[in-house]
Amino acid sequence: MITTLHIKNVGIIEDLTVNFNEGLNILTGETGAGKTLIIGSIGIIAGGRFSKEMIRKGETFSFIEANIYCPQNPLAIDDNIIVSREIHSNGRSSSKVNGRLVTVNELKEIMEKIIDLHGQHDNQLLLNPLEHIFYLDQFIGIQMQEEKENYQKFYQEYLEINQKLKENYGDEQEKARKLDLLTYQFNEIEGAKLKLGEEEELENQKKVMNNAEKLQNSMKTIDEELNENVIAGISNSIRNLEKIEDCGKIYSEKLAQLKSIYYDIQEMARDFSDMKEQTYFDEQSQNEIENRLDLVYSLKRKYGNSIEAILEYQNSISAEIAKIQNLDEVNKKLTQKLQEVKTQMKEIGKSINLKRKEYGEKLSKEVNKELANLEMLNAKFSVNICYQEENFNINGLDKIEFFICTNIGEEAKPLVKIASGGEMSRIMLAIKTVLAKVDKVSTLVFDEIDTGMSGKASKAVGEKLKEISKIRQVLCITHSASIAAKGDYNYYISKKIEGEKTYTDIQELSEEQIIEEIARIASGDVTKIAKEHAKELRKAS
Repeated sequence: MITTLHIKNVGIIEDLTVNFNEGLNILTGETGAGKTLIIGSIGIIAGGRFSKEMIRKGETFSFIEANIYCPQNPLAIDDNIIVSREIHSNGRSSSKVNGRLVTVNELKEIMEKIIDLHGQHDNQLLLNPLEHIFYLDQFIGIQMQEEKENYQKFYQEYLEINQKLKENYGDEQEKARKLDLLTYQFNEIEGAKLKLGEEEELENQKKVMNNAEKLQNSMKTIDEELNENVIAGISNSIRNLEKIEDCGKIYSEKLAQLKSIYYDIQEMARDFSDMKEQTYFDEQSQNEIENRLDLVYSLKRKYGNSIEAILEYQNSISAEIAKIQNLDEVNKKLTQKLQEVKTQMKEIGKSINLKRKEYGEKLSKEVNKELANLEMLNAKFSVNICYQEENFNINGLDKIEFFICTNIGEEAKPLVKIASGGEMSRIMLAIKTVLAKVDKVSTLVFDEIDTGMSGKASKAVGEKLKEISKIRQVLCITHSASIAAKGDYNYYISKKIEGEKTYTDIQELSEEQIIEEIARIASGDVTKIAKEHAKELRKAS
Protein backbone atom coordinates (compact mmCIF):
# COMPACT_ATOMS: atom_id res chain seq x y z
CA MET A 1 0.00 0.00 0.00
CA ILE A 2 1.04 3.63 -0.48
CA THR A 3 2.16 5.01 2.88
CA THR A 4 3.64 8.35 1.78
CA LEU A 5 3.21 10.38 -1.38
CA HIS A 6 5.39 13.42 -2.10
CA ILE A 7 4.49 15.71 -5.02
CA LYS A 8 6.51 18.73 -6.16
CA ASN A 9 5.71 21.21 -8.96
CA VAL A 10 2.73 19.43 -10.52
CA GLY A 11 0.06 21.88 -11.73
CA ILE A 12 -0.97 24.07 -8.80
CA ILE A 13 0.79 21.75 -6.35
CA GLU A 14 4.05 23.36 -5.23
CA ASP A 15 5.25 20.92 -2.56
CA LEU A 16 2.86 18.44 -0.97
CA THR A 17 3.34 15.40 1.23
CA VAL A 18 0.51 13.14 2.36
CA ASN A 19 0.52 10.00 4.48
CA PHE A 20 -2.11 7.42 3.54
CA ASN A 21 -3.32 4.50 5.65
CA GLU A 22 -4.79 1.04 5.39
CA GLY A 23 -8.48 0.73 4.57
CA LEU A 24 -10.63 3.28 2.80
CA ASN A 25 -8.92 6.66 2.23
CA ILE A 26 -11.43 9.26 1.02
CA LEU A 27 -10.32 12.46 -0.75
CA THR A 28 -12.79 15.33 -1.05
CA GLY A 29 -12.63 19.05 -1.77
CA GLU A 30 -13.94 21.72 -4.03
CA THR A 31 -13.61 21.54 -7.82
CA GLY A 32 -10.21 22.73 -9.02
CA ALA A 33 -8.49 22.29 -5.66
CA GLY A 34 -6.10 19.63 -6.98
CA LYS A 35 -7.76 16.29 -6.19
CA THR A 36 -7.28 14.97 -9.71
CA LEU A 37 -3.67 16.19 -9.70
CA ILE A 38 -3.00 13.97 -6.69
CA ILE A 39 -4.56 10.93 -8.36
CA GLY A 40 -2.81 11.88 -11.60
CA SER A 41 0.50 11.95 -9.77
CA ILE A 42 -0.14 8.42 -8.55
CA GLY A 43 -0.78 7.47 -12.17
CA ILE A 44 2.52 9.05 -13.21
CA ILE A 45 4.41 7.19 -10.49
CA ALA A 46 2.76 4.02 -11.81
CA GLY A 47 4.34 4.60 -15.23
CA GLY A 48 1.59 6.67 -16.83
CA ARG A 49 2.07 9.42 -19.37
CA PHE A 50 3.25 12.86 -18.33
CA SER A 51 2.81 16.09 -20.26
CA LYS A 52 5.31 18.95 -19.87
CA GLU A 53 2.28 21.23 -19.48
CA MET A 54 1.73 19.63 -16.04
CA ILE A 55 4.93 21.23 -14.70
CA ARG A 56 4.06 24.09 -12.34
CA LYS A 57 4.27 27.49 -14.01
CA GLY A 58 7.65 29.10 -13.45
CA GLU A 59 9.37 25.80 -12.56
CA THR A 60 11.66 23.64 -14.70
CA PHE A 61 10.79 20.19 -13.35
CA SER A 62 8.23 18.05 -11.56
CA PHE A 63 9.08 15.40 -8.97
CA ILE A 64 6.88 12.64 -7.55
CA GLU A 65 7.94 10.09 -4.96
CA ALA A 66 6.05 7.36 -3.13
CA ASN A 67 6.91 5.02 -0.30
CA ILE A 68 5.02 1.75 -0.75
CA TYR A 69 4.66 -0.86 1.97
CA CYS A 70 4.79 -4.13 0.08
CA PRO A 71 6.32 -6.87 2.27
CA GLN A 72 5.80 -9.81 -0.11
CA ASN A 73 7.25 -8.06 -3.14
CA PRO A 74 10.78 -9.25 -4.09
CA LEU A 75 11.82 -5.63 -4.71
CA ALA A 76 10.93 -4.57 -1.16
CA ILE A 77 13.73 -3.45 1.14
CA ASP A 78 12.70 -3.65 4.79
CA ASP A 79 9.17 -4.33 3.44
CA ASN A 80 9.14 -1.00 1.55
CA ILE A 81 9.64 0.11 -2.05
CA ILE A 82 10.59 3.72 -2.82
CA VAL A 83 9.56 4.83 -6.29
CA SER A 84 10.33 8.24 -7.81
CA ARG A 85 9.91 9.98 -11.12
CA GLU A 86 11.37 13.32 -12.19
CA ILE A 87 10.44 15.14 -15.40
CA HIS A 88 12.13 18.30 -16.71
CA SER A 89 10.74 20.93 -19.07
CA ASN A 90 13.54 20.22 -21.57
CA GLY A 91 12.20 16.67 -21.99
CA ARG A 92 14.77 14.94 -19.79
CA SER A 93 13.30 12.51 -17.28
CA SER A 94 14.31 9.75 -14.89
CA SER A 95 12.51 6.98 -13.02
CA LYS A 96 13.92 5.15 -10.02
CA VAL A 97 12.95 2.16 -7.89
CA ASN A 98 14.85 1.94 -4.61
CA GLY A 99 17.37 4.41 -6.05
CA ARG A 100 18.03 2.32 -9.18
CA LEU A 101 17.29 3.88 -12.55
CA VAL A 102 14.61 2.07 -14.55
CA THR A 103 12.87 2.74 -17.84
CA VAL A 104 9.26 3.92 -17.87
CA ASN A 105 8.21 0.53 -19.26
CA GLU A 106 10.04 -1.26 -16.44
CA LEU A 107 8.39 1.08 -13.92
CA LYS A 108 4.99 0.34 -15.43
CA GLU A 109 5.56 -3.43 -15.26
CA ILE A 110 6.52 -3.18 -11.59
CA MET A 111 3.72 -0.84 -10.53
CA GLU A 112 0.86 -2.54 -12.37
CA LYS A 113 1.25 -5.37 -9.86
CA ILE A 114 0.98 -2.91 -6.95
CA ILE A 115 -1.41 -0.13 -7.99
CA ASP A 116 -4.61 -0.43 -9.99
CA LEU A 117 -5.81 3.01 -11.06
CA HIS A 118 -9.43 3.45 -12.15
CA GLY A 119 -10.81 6.57 -13.77
CA GLN A 120 -14.01 6.98 -15.75
CA HIS A 121 -12.38 5.55 -18.86
CA ASP A 122 -9.17 4.13 -17.49
CA ASN A 123 -9.65 0.73 -15.88
CA GLN A 124 -6.13 -0.30 -16.69
CA LEU A 125 -6.42 -4.01 -16.11
CA LEU A 126 -10.11 -4.82 -16.13
CA LEU A 127 -10.85 -3.15 -19.48
CA ASN A 128 -8.06 -5.03 -21.24
CA PRO A 129 -9.61 -8.25 -22.66
CA LEU A 130 -6.20 -9.90 -22.61
CA GLU A 131 -6.27 -9.66 -18.80
CA HIS A 132 -9.62 -11.43 -18.42
CA ILE A 133 -8.07 -14.88 -18.76
CA PHE A 134 -5.78 -14.11 -15.81
CA TYR A 135 -8.68 -12.93 -13.65
CA LEU A 136 -10.58 -16.14 -14.33
CA ASP A 137 -7.52 -18.35 -13.74
CA GLN A 138 -6.80 -16.56 -10.45
CA PHE A 139 -10.39 -17.12 -9.44
CA ILE A 140 -9.99 -20.86 -10.17
CA GLY A 141 -6.83 -21.01 -8.06
CA ILE A 142 -4.09 -23.57 -7.54
CA GLN A 143 -5.58 -26.40 -9.65
CA MET A 144 -5.60 -24.15 -12.70
CA GLN A 145 -2.03 -23.07 -11.97
CA GLU A 146 -0.86 -26.71 -11.94
CA GLU A 147 -2.57 -27.54 -15.24
CA LYS A 148 -1.24 -24.42 -16.90
CA GLU A 149 2.30 -25.19 -15.77
CA ASN A 150 1.98 -28.67 -17.28
CA TYR A 151 0.59 -27.22 -20.52
CA GLN A 152 3.31 -24.56 -20.67
CA LYS A 153 6.07 -27.20 -20.59
CA PHE A 154 4.70 -28.61 -23.84
CA TYR A 155 4.12 -25.11 -25.19
CA GLN A 156 7.77 -24.25 -24.67
CA GLU A 157 8.76 -27.44 -26.54
CA TYR A 158 6.26 -26.50 -29.26
CA LEU A 159 7.97 -23.13 -29.72
CA GLU A 160 11.44 -24.68 -29.80
CA ILE A 161 10.49 -27.27 -32.45
CA ASN A 162 8.83 -24.61 -34.61
CA GLN A 163 11.95 -22.48 -34.36
CA LYS A 164 14.13 -25.40 -35.45
CA LEU A 165 11.81 -26.15 -38.35
CA LYS A 166 11.92 -22.51 -39.35
CA GLU A 167 15.72 -22.55 -39.29
CA ASN A 168 15.68 -25.86 -41.19
CA TYR A 169 13.13 -24.71 -43.78
CA GLY A 170 10.67 -27.18 -42.30
CA ASP A 171 7.82 -25.66 -44.28
CA GLU A 172 7.82 -27.42 -47.67
CA GLN A 173 6.68 -24.36 -49.60
CA GLU A 174 9.27 -22.18 -47.91
CA LYS A 175 11.97 -24.79 -48.49
CA ALA A 176 11.10 -25.10 -52.19
CA ARG A 177 11.02 -21.33 -52.59
CA LYS A 178 14.37 -20.91 -50.87
CA LEU A 179 15.95 -23.77 -52.83
CA ASP A 180 14.75 -22.31 -56.14
CA LEU A 181 16.16 -18.91 -55.23
CA LEU A 182 19.54 -20.26 -54.12
CA THR A 183 19.81 -22.52 -57.20
CA TYR A 184 19.04 -19.59 -59.49
CA GLN A 185 21.65 -17.43 -57.76
CA PHE A 186 24.28 -20.19 -57.92
CA ASN A 187 23.66 -20.84 -61.61
CA GLU A 188 23.76 -17.14 -62.43
CA ILE A 189 27.16 -16.73 -60.81
CA GLU A 190 28.44 -20.04 -62.19
CA GLY A 191 27.36 -19.12 -65.72
CA ALA A 192 29.32 -15.85 -65.58
CA LYS A 193 32.63 -17.78 -65.14
CA LEU A 194 34.20 -14.91 -63.20
CA LYS A 195 37.97 -14.74 -62.68
CA LEU A 196 39.87 -12.94 -59.94
CA GLY A 197 41.42 -9.73 -61.28
CA GLU A 198 39.15 -9.78 -64.33
CA GLU A 199 37.34 -6.56 -63.49
CA GLU A 200 40.56 -4.55 -63.20
CA GLU A 201 41.76 -5.92 -66.55
CA LEU A 202 38.46 -5.05 -68.23
CA GLU A 203 38.50 -1.55 -66.75
CA ASN A 204 41.98 -0.98 -68.17
CA GLN A 205 40.88 -2.23 -71.59
CA LYS A 206 37.87 0.07 -71.46
CA LYS A 207 40.08 3.02 -70.60
CA VAL A 208 42.37 2.22 -73.53
CA MET A 209 39.37 1.77 -75.81
CA ASN A 210 37.91 5.14 -74.81
CA ASN A 211 41.28 6.82 -75.65
CA ALA A 212 42.13 4.71 -78.73
CA GLU A 213 42.54 7.54 -81.24
CA LYS A 214 44.80 9.58 -79.00
CA LEU A 215 46.85 6.52 -78.11
CA GLN A 216 47.21 5.45 -81.75
CA ASN A 217 48.46 8.89 -82.78
CA SER A 218 50.95 9.00 -79.94
CA MET A 219 52.17 5.43 -80.53
CA LYS A 220 52.63 6.18 -84.25
CA THR A 221 54.73 9.25 -83.49
CA ILE A 222 56.83 7.35 -80.93
CA ASP A 223 57.34 4.45 -83.40
CA GLU A 224 58.45 6.78 -86.15
CA GLU A 225 60.77 8.80 -83.93
CA LEU A 226 62.44 5.73 -82.45
CA ASN A 227 62.90 3.82 -85.72
CA GLU A 228 63.64 6.69 -88.10
CA ASN A 229 65.60 8.97 -85.83
CA VAL A 230 66.79 7.47 -82.55
CA ILE A 231 67.74 3.95 -83.69
CA ALA A 232 69.25 5.22 -86.97
CA GLY A 233 71.29 7.86 -85.12
CA ILE A 234 72.60 5.38 -82.54
CA SER A 235 73.43 2.88 -85.34
CA ASN A 236 75.53 5.50 -87.13
CA SER A 237 77.26 6.38 -83.86
CA ILE A 238 78.12 2.69 -83.25
CA ARG A 239 79.69 2.37 -86.71
CA ASN A 240 81.86 5.42 -86.07
CA LEU A 241 82.95 4.15 -82.62
CA GLU A 242 83.89 0.79 -84.15
CA LYS A 243 86.41 2.62 -86.37
CA ILE A 244 88.21 4.10 -83.35
CA GLU A 245 87.78 1.48 -80.65
CA ASP A 246 91.46 0.46 -81.05
CA CYS A 247 92.56 3.98 -80.20
CA GLY A 248 92.02 3.52 -76.50
CA LYS A 249 90.19 1.64 -73.82
CA ILE A 250 87.70 4.44 -73.23
CA TYR A 251 86.42 4.17 -76.82
CA SER A 252 85.87 0.45 -76.58
CA GLU A 253 83.97 0.93 -73.25
CA LYS A 254 81.74 3.62 -74.70
CA LEU A 255 81.09 1.41 -77.73
CA ALA A 256 79.89 -1.40 -75.45
CA GLN A 257 77.62 1.02 -73.52
CA LEU A 258 76.17 2.45 -76.71
CA LYS A 259 75.49 -1.04 -78.12
CA SER A 260 73.63 -1.93 -74.88
CA ILE A 261 71.52 1.21 -75.21
CA TYR A 262 70.89 0.35 -78.88
CA TYR A 263 69.55 -3.08 -77.99
CA ASP A 264 67.35 -1.66 -75.17
CA ILE A 265 65.87 0.97 -77.46
CA GLN A 266 65.28 -1.63 -80.15
CA GLU A 267 63.38 -3.75 -77.61
CA MET A 268 61.42 -0.71 -76.45
CA ALA A 269 60.62 0.18 -80.05
CA ARG A 270 59.18 -3.30 -80.62
CA ASP A 271 57.10 -2.92 -77.41
CA PHE A 272 55.68 0.40 -78.58
CA SER A 273 54.93 -1.12 -81.97
CA ASP A 274 52.97 -3.92 -80.26
CA MET A 275 51.18 -1.38 -78.02
CA LYS A 276 50.20 0.57 -81.11
CA GLU A 277 48.53 -2.54 -82.51
CA GLN A 278 46.71 -3.09 -79.19
CA THR A 279 45.07 0.34 -79.37
CA TYR A 280 42.95 -0.80 -82.26
CA PHE A 281 39.50 -2.15 -81.34
CA ASP A 282 36.86 -3.29 -83.73
CA GLU A 283 33.17 -2.79 -82.87
CA GLN A 284 32.74 -6.42 -81.77
CA SER A 285 35.63 -6.17 -79.29
CA GLN A 286 34.21 -2.95 -77.87
CA ASN A 287 30.79 -4.55 -77.37
CA GLU A 288 32.31 -7.60 -75.71
CA ILE A 289 34.18 -5.47 -73.16
CA GLU A 290 31.14 -3.31 -72.42
CA ASN A 291 28.81 -6.30 -72.03
CA ARG A 292 31.25 -8.16 -69.80
CA LEU A 293 31.62 -5.17 -67.51
CA ASP A 294 27.83 -4.73 -67.38
CA LEU A 295 27.52 -8.35 -66.27
CA VAL A 296 30.14 -7.88 -63.56
CA TYR A 297 28.43 -4.70 -62.31
CA SER A 298 25.04 -6.47 -62.22
CA LEU A 299 26.41 -9.38 -60.19
CA LYS A 300 28.14 -6.97 -57.80
CA ARG A 301 24.83 -5.19 -57.12
CA LYS A 302 23.22 -8.53 -56.20
CA TYR A 303 25.90 -10.55 -54.50
CA GLY A 304 28.90 -8.51 -53.34
CA ASN A 305 31.04 -5.44 -53.91
CA SER A 306 33.84 -7.33 -55.68
CA ILE A 307 34.40 -10.47 -57.77
CA GLU A 308 36.08 -12.05 -54.76
CA ALA A 309 32.98 -11.34 -52.60
CA ILE A 310 30.68 -12.75 -55.32
CA LEU A 311 32.65 -15.99 -55.50
CA GLU A 312 32.61 -16.27 -51.69
CA TYR A 313 28.82 -15.83 -51.75
CA GLN A 314 28.58 -18.55 -54.40
CA ASN A 315 30.46 -20.91 -52.09
CA SER A 316 28.14 -20.08 -49.18
CA ILE A 317 24.92 -20.70 -51.14
CA SER A 318 26.39 -23.91 -52.51
CA ALA A 319 26.80 -25.10 -48.91
CA GLU A 320 23.27 -23.94 -48.03
CA ILE A 321 21.79 -25.77 -51.01
CA ALA A 322 23.50 -28.96 -49.86
CA LYS A 323 22.16 -28.40 -46.32
CA ILE A 324 18.56 -27.93 -47.50
CA GLN A 325 18.71 -31.00 -49.74
CA ASN A 326 19.79 -33.12 -46.78
CA LEU A 327 17.26 -31.79 -44.22
CA ASP A 328 14.30 -33.97 -45.16
CA GLU A 329 15.03 -36.69 -42.62
CA VAL A 330 15.75 -34.24 -39.80
CA ASN A 331 12.60 -32.25 -40.49
CA LYS A 332 10.53 -35.40 -40.77
CA LYS A 333 11.48 -36.34 -37.20
CA LEU A 334 10.86 -32.80 -35.93
CA THR A 335 7.45 -32.65 -37.63
CA GLN A 336 6.49 -35.98 -36.08
CA LYS A 337 7.57 -34.74 -32.64
CA LEU A 338 5.62 -31.51 -33.17
CA GLN A 339 2.44 -33.46 -33.83
CA GLU A 340 2.96 -35.44 -30.62
CA VAL A 341 3.44 -32.23 -28.63
CA LYS A 342 0.34 -30.62 -30.19
CA THR A 343 -1.71 -33.69 -29.27
CA GLN A 344 -0.59 -33.36 -25.64
CA MET A 345 -1.36 -29.63 -25.65
CA LYS A 346 -4.84 -30.25 -27.06
CA GLU A 347 -5.61 -32.82 -24.36
CA ILE A 348 -4.48 -30.50 -21.56
CA GLY A 349 -6.07 -27.49 -23.28
CA LYS A 350 -9.43 -29.28 -23.43
CA SER A 351 -9.20 -30.07 -19.71
CA ILE A 352 -8.34 -26.44 -18.98
CA ASN A 353 -11.25 -25.33 -21.14
CA LEU A 354 -13.74 -27.48 -19.22
CA LYS A 355 -12.46 -26.13 -15.91
CA ARG A 356 -12.66 -22.54 -17.13
CA LYS A 357 -16.23 -23.08 -18.30
CA GLU A 358 -17.19 -24.50 -14.91
CA TYR A 359 -15.61 -21.65 -12.95
CA GLY A 360 -16.64 -19.06 -15.53
CA GLU A 361 -20.24 -19.80 -14.61
CA LYS A 362 -19.40 -19.53 -10.90
CA LEU A 363 -17.64 -16.21 -11.40
CA SER A 364 -20.58 -14.91 -13.42
CA LYS A 365 -23.06 -15.87 -10.67
CA GLU A 366 -21.02 -14.17 -7.94
CA VAL A 367 -20.49 -11.00 -9.96
CA ASN A 368 -24.20 -10.85 -10.77
CA LYS A 369 -25.02 -11.06 -7.05
CA GLU A 370 -22.73 -8.10 -6.43
CA LEU A 371 -24.30 -6.16 -9.30
CA ALA A 372 -27.70 -6.66 -7.74
CA ASN A 373 -26.35 -5.21 -4.48
CA LEU A 374 -25.09 -2.25 -6.50
CA GLU A 375 -28.59 -1.39 -7.78
CA MET A 376 -28.05 -3.08 -11.16
CA LEU A 377 -30.85 -5.63 -10.74
CA ASN A 378 -31.36 -6.20 -14.46
CA ALA A 379 -27.69 -6.51 -15.36
CA LYS A 380 -26.25 -9.84 -16.37
CA PHE A 381 -22.50 -10.43 -16.40
CA SER A 382 -21.04 -13.43 -18.23
CA VAL A 383 -17.66 -14.91 -19.05
CA ASN A 384 -17.38 -15.64 -22.75
CA ILE A 385 -15.03 -18.59 -23.39
CA CYS A 386 -14.14 -19.49 -26.97
CA TYR A 387 -12.15 -22.69 -27.51
CA GLN A 388 -9.75 -22.37 -30.47
CA GLU A 389 -8.24 -25.79 -31.15
CA GLU A 390 -5.28 -24.71 -33.29
CA ASN A 391 -4.66 -21.34 -31.66
CA PHE A 392 -1.83 -22.41 -29.36
CA ASN A 393 -0.64 -19.74 -26.93
CA ILE A 394 0.99 -19.66 -23.54
CA ASN A 395 -2.34 -19.65 -21.67
CA GLY A 396 -3.95 -22.55 -23.49
CA LEU A 397 -6.45 -22.69 -26.32
CA ASP A 398 -9.09 -20.31 -24.97
CA LYS A 399 -10.00 -16.75 -25.83
CA ILE A 400 -11.76 -15.22 -22.83
CA GLU A 401 -13.64 -11.95 -22.58
CA PHE A 402 -16.07 -10.52 -20.06
CA PHE A 403 -19.52 -9.63 -21.43
CA ILE A 404 -22.32 -7.59 -19.84
CA CYS A 405 -25.96 -6.92 -20.54
CA THR A 406 -27.20 -3.96 -18.50
CA ASN A 407 -30.87 -3.83 -19.56
CA ILE A 408 -33.59 -6.41 -20.14
CA GLY A 409 -34.06 -7.19 -23.82
CA GLU A 410 -30.57 -6.11 -24.85
CA GLU A 411 -27.85 -8.48 -25.98
CA ALA A 412 -24.66 -9.00 -24.04
CA LYS A 413 -21.70 -6.94 -25.23
CA PRO A 414 -17.99 -6.97 -24.43
CA LEU A 415 -17.22 -5.12 -21.22
CA VAL A 416 -14.99 -2.63 -23.06
CA LYS A 417 -17.99 -1.35 -25.06
CA ILE A 418 -20.07 -0.25 -22.05
CA ALA A 419 -20.67 3.48 -22.50
CA SER A 420 -22.15 4.62 -19.18
CA GLY A 421 -19.54 5.77 -16.68
CA GLY A 422 -21.80 5.05 -13.73
CA GLU A 423 -22.57 1.53 -14.95
CA MET A 424 -18.94 0.83 -15.75
CA SER A 425 -17.88 1.90 -12.27
CA ARG A 426 -20.38 -0.43 -10.61
CA ILE A 427 -19.54 -3.36 -12.88
CA MET A 428 -15.89 -2.87 -12.09
CA LEU A 429 -16.64 -2.72 -8.37
CA ALA A 430 -18.67 -5.91 -8.52
CA ILE A 431 -15.85 -7.78 -10.24
CA LYS A 432 -13.25 -6.31 -7.89
CA THR A 433 -15.28 -7.37 -4.89
CA VAL A 434 -15.38 -10.98 -6.10
CA LEU A 435 -11.77 -11.06 -7.20
CA ALA A 436 -10.34 -9.17 -4.24
CA LYS A 437 -9.32 -12.41 -2.55
CA VAL A 438 -7.18 -13.49 -5.49
CA ASP A 439 -6.11 -10.16 -6.99
CA LYS A 440 -2.55 -9.39 -5.82
CA VAL A 441 -2.77 -5.63 -6.44
CA SER A 442 -2.39 -4.00 -3.01
CA THR A 443 -3.75 -0.51 -3.75
CA LEU A 444 -6.88 0.43 -5.67
CA VAL A 445 -7.30 4.05 -6.73
CA PHE A 446 -10.69 5.41 -7.86
CA ASP A 447 -11.06 8.84 -9.43
CA GLU A 448 -14.63 10.17 -8.93
CA ILE A 449 -16.18 6.72 -9.10
CA ASP A 450 -19.60 8.18 -8.21
CA THR A 451 -19.92 10.21 -11.44
CA GLY A 452 -23.29 9.66 -13.09
CA MET A 453 -24.78 7.76 -10.14
CA SER A 454 -27.95 8.32 -8.18
CA GLY A 455 -27.90 8.64 -4.39
CA LYS A 456 -29.03 5.05 -3.93
CA ALA A 457 -26.34 3.75 -6.29
CA SER A 458 -23.71 5.89 -4.56
CA LYS A 459 -24.66 4.37 -1.21
CA ALA A 460 -24.26 0.87 -2.67
CA VAL A 461 -20.90 1.79 -4.19
CA GLY A 462 -19.72 3.14 -0.86
CA GLU A 463 -20.58 -0.14 0.81
CA LYS A 464 -18.62 -2.07 -1.81
CA LEU A 465 -15.61 0.21 -1.46
CA LYS A 466 -15.74 -0.38 2.26
CA GLU A 467 -15.89 -4.12 1.70
CA ILE A 468 -12.91 -4.12 -0.67
CA SER A 469 -10.91 -1.89 1.69
CA LYS A 470 -10.95 -4.61 4.32
CA ILE A 471 -8.37 -6.55 2.28
CA ARG A 472 -6.90 -3.83 0.03
CA GLN A 473 -5.92 -0.21 0.49
CA VAL A 474 -8.42 1.99 -1.33
CA LEU A 475 -7.89 5.65 -2.32
CA CYS A 476 -11.01 7.34 -3.63
CA ILE A 477 -11.91 10.83 -4.82
CA THR A 478 -15.63 11.39 -4.39
CA HIS A 479 -18.34 14.05 -4.47
CA SER A 480 -20.83 11.70 -2.81
CA ALA A 481 -21.74 12.16 0.86
CA SER A 482 -22.73 8.47 1.07
CA ILE A 483 -19.27 7.35 -0.09
CA ALA A 484 -17.39 9.96 1.97
CA ALA A 485 -19.20 8.73 5.07
CA LYS A 486 -17.66 5.27 4.62
CA GLY A 487 -14.08 6.51 4.90
CA ASP A 488 -11.66 5.09 7.46
CA TYR A 489 -9.53 8.16 6.82
CA ASN A 490 -10.79 11.33 5.18
CA TYR A 491 -8.64 14.01 3.54
CA TYR A 492 -9.70 17.47 2.46
CA ILE A 493 -7.96 19.08 -0.51
CA SER A 494 -8.08 22.86 -0.70
CA LYS A 495 -6.35 25.67 -2.54
CA LYS A 496 -5.22 29.13 -1.57
CA ILE A 497 -3.95 32.13 -3.49
CA GLU A 498 -0.90 34.02 -2.29
CA GLY A 499 0.35 36.87 -4.41
CA GLU A 500 -0.27 35.75 -7.97
CA LYS A 501 0.17 32.02 -7.35
CA THR A 502 -2.21 29.22 -6.39
CA TYR A 503 -1.24 26.50 -3.92
CA THR A 504 -2.82 23.13 -3.09
CA ASP A 505 -3.00 21.84 0.45
CA ILE A 506 -4.22 18.54 1.94
CA GLN A 507 -5.39 17.91 5.48
CA GLU A 508 -6.36 14.70 7.23
CA LEU A 509 -9.68 15.40 8.94
CA SER A 510 -10.67 14.75 12.50
CA GLU A 511 -14.02 13.07 13.19
CA GLU A 512 -15.72 16.43 13.76
CA GLN A 513 -14.24 17.81 10.56
CA ILE A 514 -15.38 14.67 8.67
CA ILE A 515 -18.98 15.34 9.81
CA GLU A 516 -18.75 18.94 8.61
CA GLU A 517 -17.29 17.86 5.25
CA ILE A 518 -20.03 15.25 4.70
CA ALA A 519 -22.61 17.95 5.52
CA ARG A 520 -20.99 20.33 3.03
CA ILE A 521 -21.03 17.68 0.27
CA ALA A 522 -24.63 16.68 0.98
CA SER A 523 -26.22 20.11 1.16
CA GLY A 524 -23.66 22.64 0.03
CA ASP A 525 -23.75 24.31 3.46
CA VAL A 526 -22.84 23.13 6.97
CA THR A 527 -26.18 23.63 8.68
CA LYS A 528 -27.38 21.91 11.84
CA ILE A 529 -29.75 19.70 9.85
CA ALA A 530 -27.00 18.84 7.37
CA LYS A 531 -24.67 17.88 10.22
CA GLU A 532 -27.33 15.64 11.76
CA HIS A 533 -27.79 13.95 8.42
CA ALA A 534 -24.01 13.57 8.13
CA LYS A 535 -23.87 11.90 11.54
CA GLU A 536 -26.56 9.45 10.48
CA LEU A 537 -24.59 8.60 7.34
CA ARG A 538 -21.47 8.18 9.41
CA LYS A 539 -23.17 5.87 11.87
CA ALA A 540 -24.46 3.72 9.01
CA SER A 541 -20.93 3.20 7.76
